[in-house]
Amino acid sequence: MTDIAAPIPAVQRMTLRQRLIRLVADPAFQARAARLPLLRRIVRREGDAMFDLVAGFCHSQVLLALVRLHIPAQLLDATAGTATLAARAAMPVDRMTVLLNAAASLGLVKQIRDHWSLTVRGAALAGVPGLQGMIAHHDVLYRDLSDPVAFFRGQVRTELADFWPYVFGAGGATDPGVTATYSALMADSQALVAADTIAAVDWTRSQHVMDVGGGTGAFLTALGLAQAHPRLTLFDLPAVAPAAADRFAAAGLTPRTTIRAGSFRDADLPVGADTITLVRVFYDHADATVAALLARVHAALPPGGRLVISEPMTGGAAPTRAGDAYFALYCMAMRTGRARSAAQIGTLLGQAGFVQIFSPAGARPAITTVLTATRH
Repeated sequence: MTDIAAPIPAVQRMTLRQRLIRLVADPAFQARAARLPLLRRIVRREGDAMFDLVAGFCHSQVLLALVRLHIPAQLLDATAGTATLAARAAMPVDRMTVLLNAAASLGLVKQIRDHWSLTVRGAALAGVPGLQGMIAHHDVLYRDLSDPVAFFRGQVRTELADFWPYVFGAGGATDPGVTATYSALMADSQALVAADTIAAVDWTRSQHVMDVGGGTGAFLTALGLAQAHPRLTLFDLPAVAPAAADRFAAAGLTPRTTIRAGSFRDADLPVGADTITLVRVFYDHADATVAALLARVHAALPPGGRLVISEPMTGGAAPTRAGDAYFALYCMAMRTGRARSAAQIGTLLGQAGFVQIFSPAGARPAITTVLTATRH
């Protein structure tokens, strides 16, 4: 007797799936499905989703225009009429109307009688630290992606790599202008990453935390204000040391902080910390650089010492929009690093001799993912 509950072979399942895909792709089927009550909602939902993909670039340009015209900041304090916003932007009223209606369709603003105000989403745009700065510099990324086929073939000399020249070596960060641009943008966007990283980790057993590649000390400052007990050390390039010292002083953390200048690409790390943090470091660098850094971290930590890694990651076997459709492309445009999954980073950690690799649940995976590991 044939077992009717036997599973369908994988090859047969694939064949059935391909037949279904071909059926859905048939225009005649699409037309019939749009008239059937049970399928009409699915057809409409998928159609709307497809149109969002087609129009996505227009949506991002509407967002960029809002930020460059400082409209979120203007509407954060008070509502304003179309004519007022148009005059401030030196723009014809009819064109400002199109821009505001487009922003309203994206859920960023809404019109109440004759005035415009922010929505909850628009308020988040105005209030999230660093978000508008990231949006404002996206024109560089957009130009890099203007020929996407050439981009994915590796045939584009990307502007984004020149925007972040520090990545190609410590020498790129000696220019004060470059350092200031990079540090300001990274520090401004660090607030949410720092908050989620601090919340995900138990810091009670950390007596001395060293943040490697910590820039002007934004993460260590947030950690020092949230945790009163650990000593704090910042290790990064000499060019960022003065700004870090100023940040620590303004926060009242100078007595607990030490700044050690150096490049983790070229020198061993200072010893003495029982916890080392790497916040948004790996995805800027190639595997060889990451492996060398992990070896230095392993050597600097005592037995039982802990490593905390925090940065946006790809989804691995389950791709995510933030990780795989944004950060992966951004890192590719930078030309040195790449976004990795938690599993890929875990493999690198294991190869470096770390154990007890763990990823605590995070509040906002699109902001950052945290991994902890212990030195054997």
